[in-house]
Amino acid sequence: MRLWCCLPCFVGEDREDIMESARNGEIKSEPEKLIEGEEEKEAEKGEEVLSESLELGFCLGLPGSSSVGCSSNKKSVEGLKGGGSKRDLGGFVVEREKSVFESLELSIGGSRSRDLPSLDDCVPPFLINVIDFGESSSFPVPEEAFFGCDLQHKRAKVESRFPETHCSTYAPSCTDNNSLDAIRSYHTSTNSSVYLKNKIQDLIPPDMDDCVNIVSYNKVGDVIEDIDTSYMDDMGIPLDLSDDLLHMVFSFLGHAHLCIAAMVCKQWRVASAHEDFWRSLDFENRSISVAQLEDICHRYPRATEVNLCGNPEMHTLVMRAVALLRNLEALTLGRGQLGETFFLALSDCPLLKKLVVSDAALGNGVQEISINHERLEHLQVTKCRVLRVSVRCPQLGILSLKRSNMAHVVLNCPILNNLDIGSCHKLPDAAIRSAVTSCPLLEILDMSCCSCVSDETLREISQACANLRELNASYCPNISLESVKMPLLTVLKLESCEGITSASMAAIAFSNMLEVLGLDFCNLLTSVSLELPHLSNLSLVNCRKFVDLNLRCLMLSSLNVSNCPALHRISITSNALKKLALHKQESLNSLSLHCQYLEEVDLSDCEVLTNSVCDVFSDRGGCPMLKSLVLDNCESLTAVGLQSTSLVSLSLAGCRAIITLDLKCPYLEQVRLDGCDHLEIASFLPVGMRSLNLGICPKLSALHIEAPCMVGLELKGCGVLSEASINCPLLTSLDASFCSQLTDDCLSATTVSCPLIEKLILMSCPSIGSDGLSSLRWLKNLTYLDLSYTFLMDLQPVFSSCLRLTVLKLQACKYLDDSSLEALYKEGALPALHELDLSYGTLCQSSIEELLAYCTHLTHVSLNGCKNMHDLNWGFTKLSGYQTPFVQHTIEPIELPHRSLENLNCVGCPNIKRVNIPSIAQCIHLSSLNLSLSVNLKEVDVACSNLCFLNLSNCCALEILKLDCPKLTSLFLQSCNINEDTVESAISGCSILETLDVRFCPKFSSAAANKFRAVYPSLKRVFFGSR
Repeated sequence: MRLWCCLPCFVGEDREDIMESARNGEIKSEPEKLIEGEEEKEAEKGEEVLSESLELGFCLGLPGSSSVGCSSNKKSVEGLKGGGSKRDLGGFVVEREKSVFESLELSIGGSRSRDLPSLDDCVPPFLINVIDFGESSSFPVPEEAFFGCDLQHKRAKVESRFPETHCSTYAPSCTDNNSLDAIRSYHTSTNSSVYLKNKIQDLIPPDMDDCVNIVSYNKVGDVIEDIDTSYMDDMGIPLDLSDDLLHMVFSFLGHAHLCIAAMVCKQWRVASAHEDFWRSLDFENRSISVAQLEDICHRYPRATEVNLCGNPEMHTLVMRAVALLRNLEALTLGRGQLGETFFLALSDCPLLKKLVVSDAALGNGVQEISINHERLEHLQVTKCRVLRVSVRCPQLGILSLKRSNMAHVVLNCPILNNLDIGSCHKLPDAAIRSAVTSCPLLEILDMSCCSCVSDETLREISQACANLRELNASYCPNISLESVKMPLLTVLKLESCEGITSASMAAIAFSNMLEVLGLDFCNLLTSVSLELPHLSNLSLVNCRKFVDLNLRCLMLSSLNVSNCPALHRISITSNALKKLALHKQESLNSLSLHCQYLEEVDLSDCEVLTNSVCDVFSDRGGCPMLKSLVLDNCESLTAVGLQSTSLVSLSLAGCRAIITLDLKCPYLEQVRLDGCDHLEIASFLPVGMRSLNLGICPKLSALHIEAPCMVGLELKGCGVLSEASINCPLLTSLDASFCSQLTDDCLSATTVSCPLIEKLILMSCPSIGSDGLSSLRWLKNLTYLDLSYTFLMDLQPVFSSCLRLTVLKLQACKYLDDSSLEALYKEGALPALHELDLSYGTLCQSSIEELLAYCTHLTHVSLNGCKNMHDLNWGFTKLSGYQTPFVQHTIEPIELPHRSLENLNCVGCPNIKRVNIPSIAQCIHLSSLNLSLSVNLKEVDVACSNLCFLNLSNCCALEILKLDCPKLTSLFLQSCNINEDTVESAISGCSILETLDVRFCPKFSSAAANKFRAVYPSLKRVFFGSR
C-alpha cells in the first residue's frame, strides 16, 4: 500500500496532473495505476528532477552535506533512484510494498554525527490526514506543522494552526560515511490495517481527537472508514503566489535553500532556477568535481561571479570556469596553487572586472607572473607567494599587493588611483619607486611596513603623483619627510616612524588640504606646531618625548593625545572642537584654549595643573560654550574659582589639596566634591543646583550658598562649620547632623531665608539652644524634627512653634526631665504628632505610662534603652495628678480610649520585667511590637487583634508567654529560655502564623520542628537549632 503525505514539498510535474484528475473525478484505484506506463514515466521524471536538485544542493552546501568528498553526495542521490516504486515528498520517500506500513525517509539537514533513527523515534504525538488516489491513511509529521491538501488548488495548502517546522528536526541526516544508508525502511509486524490504526490512535493526544481523522483500508484499497477533509479546508491557506511575488521572496534565499524550494512544485522549480539567483556561484571551502562544475556552468551560463577559495583542485576548476562562463565579471580564488596558464587564460574572460587571489602560490615560484587584461578594474593579490609580478591592465583602478613576498613588481596601469603595497617586506626602495611613479593618476597609496622606503622615493612620488590624496607610510623608519611637498594630501598616517621629528612639521605644514594626521608612537617627536585650515583629526599617542603642542586649526574636531608623559604645554585654537580629553598628562601645567564651541573637557589625573587653569574655563577664557568640566585627581589645585554662565557640570573628585572653592555659575546643576578633605571655605553664589552634599568635607568652616532652585542640602559631618549663610528659598530638607559648632544665629538666619523647610535634622548639634529653637516659628511647613543627642532642657519652644510637626526624635536627650513632655499628654501640644522617639532617655516609669496612656494619637513610639522603664502594664493605669471628668487620684481598672498606636519598640530595656497589653487597652491598630534584648523580661501577655509582628529575641529570662493575636504572622523567640509547651500553648490561637524563630532555645528538642509543622500547617518558615 502506498502512503502520500500532504506536505508543502512536491517533486515533478505529476503533482498538477494529480490535482486535475482529482477535480474531474478520475482518481483510479491502486491496481489500475500500477499498470499504467505513463504514470511510471512521470514518476521517473520527477525522480530525475529530485536527483538533479539534490546533487546541486550538495555541491552548494545544502544543510547536512559534507564540505569534502563529492562522491558520497552522488551516492546519496543515486540511492534515491533505486528500489521499487517510490516518490519524494519534500524530505519523505514512501513506497508500496506487500507489508501494511513501510516508509523511507531522507534528511537534507540535521546533524552529521547523529545516527539514523527509526520511524518510531521520529513519530511525534500527533498525525494528519494523507490522501493518494482513493487511498488514505495517517502519516506522522512533526507536531509543530499541520498541513492539509486542497484538491481545488494546484499548489499545497499550509495549515495555519501550528508554527512552521523543518524536516530536519525529526529526520536523519546524510553523512559522508553512510550516505547510502540515508534511506531506512520501517516494517510493521502485521498485515492487518487494524493494527496500524490502533497504533496510530495511541499516538493521538486526547485533545486532538476532533482534529485528526483515522482512515483504514483493506488490502485491495477499499475504504473502511470515510475521510473528512472539511476541517482541513476550513483551516487551510493556499500558497497561490504570483511569479513576481515568488521571485521577490526567492531573492532572499541562498543557493542551498533554493535547491530545497525547487522540490516543491513546478512553479517553484522554474522560479528558483531564474538566472538572477545564480549569477554568483559560491563554492568556497566546497569540494566539487570538475564534472559538477561543468554541469552547473552549463545550467547557468550567464553567471557573473565565481568563488573557488579553499578547493584542492582550484587551478583545474577555475580553468574550466573561465572557459565556460563567457560573462564572468568577478573571480575569487585562494588557499591553493595557481599555475601560469591561468593568468594567460584571463584573456578568455573579456568582461572580467574584478580578480581576487589570496593566500596562494602563483606559478612555480621562480618565474614572473604576468597579469594582462584589457577590462580588469579591481585586482587584489594578497598574501601570495611569487617572485615577480607584472601587471598590465589599462582599465585597472584598484590594485592591492598587500603582504605578498614578491621581490619585484612592474606596473603598467595608466589610470590606477588606489595602490596598496603594505607589508611587502621584500620590495626594495627602487622597485617601490619605479612601480609607484609609473602611476601618474594615483590618489591613494598604502606603503605601510615597507621598511626600505626613503625620503628620496617620497620626493619622486610627490612629483610624479601630483593628485595623491591619501598616504599611509606607517612603520617606515627611514623617512623624515624632508623636502617632501604634497599639496593635495588630505590623509597622512606616520605611525611608528622613527625618523619623524619636529623638523618634519615644515613638510606637513605645506599640505594645506590635510584633514587627517596620525603621529602615534613617533618617539623622537618633541613638538608640533601646525596651522592647517582643513585639519579635522589629529592623533598623538605614546609620543614619549613630546613636550609642546600648538595648533591653530579652525576645522579641528577630534584630538587624541594620551600617554605623552613629557607634555607640559598645550595651545589649541579651533572653531569645530566640541570635546577634549587629556587623561593622565602627568607634566601638563599650561593650557590655553580658544575653542568657542567646546562643550566637554576632561583633565583627569593631570597632577601638576595649577590654579590658573580656572581662568581658561571662565567666561573670558576662550570656552564660552563649556558645559562639562572634569578635574578629578588634579592634586595641585588649591583654589578653584570659576565664573561661567554656561557650565552645567563640575567634578573635583579626589582634589585633596583644594582649600577654597568659589563658584559663580548660575546654571551649574551638579558638583562632585568627593575626596576634597581639606576644603575649608566654599561659596556658591549663585548656582542652579537642586541638591548639594557637603558632608564629605569635614574641615569646612565657612559656607555661603545662594541657590534659587535648591531643595535638598546635606551638611552632615561638617564638625567645624561655624559660619553658614544659606539663601535657598525653595529648600525643603536640611541635614546639619554633627555640626557641633553651628550656632543659634546661623539657625535663625537659615529659617528666615528658607521658610519652606519641611525636614530639619539637628542631631548632635550641642550649640543649639532655646533661641535657635524659637526661630522654628518661621518654618510653617516643618513636619520632621530631629533633636537627638543635644543638650536641650526645655522643649517649650518646639511645642509652641512647630504646630504641624508629625515626627519628633529625642534620642539620648539626657537633660530632659520628667516634666519636659507634660505638655504633650497634659496640654495637648503637637496635635499632629504621629511618631515620637524617646530612646535612651531618662524619663521615669510614671511619665512613660502617662505618655502612652493619653497620647492616643501617636502611631510610632520608640523607647529603646530606657533604663527607668520597669513594666508595661496597660491593664491598670495610674492617673496621678491628672484631672478627668470621671476619675481623680484613683488606682483601679478602667477602659482606655482607642489608641492609634501601630508600632512600639522597647529594645534593650534592661529593667522591664512584665508586659501586659489586654484587650481593654484598645490597641486595635498595634501591628508591630519589638521587645528584644530585654534580658530581665519574664512575662508577656498580649491580646491585640491586629498584631502581626512580635520580636522577643534574646529575652533570656522569659518564662510566661500568653498570646491572643489571631493575625500574628511572625514570632521571634531566638535565644529565649522558654520551653516548647509554653510556646505551643501561646500560638494555639495564631491560625495564620507563618514564621517562627526558636533558634538557640535550649529547651527545644530536635523533633520540635516537625511537631510544630504538623500541628500548625500555616507555618512556612520554622527556624530551629543553632542556624
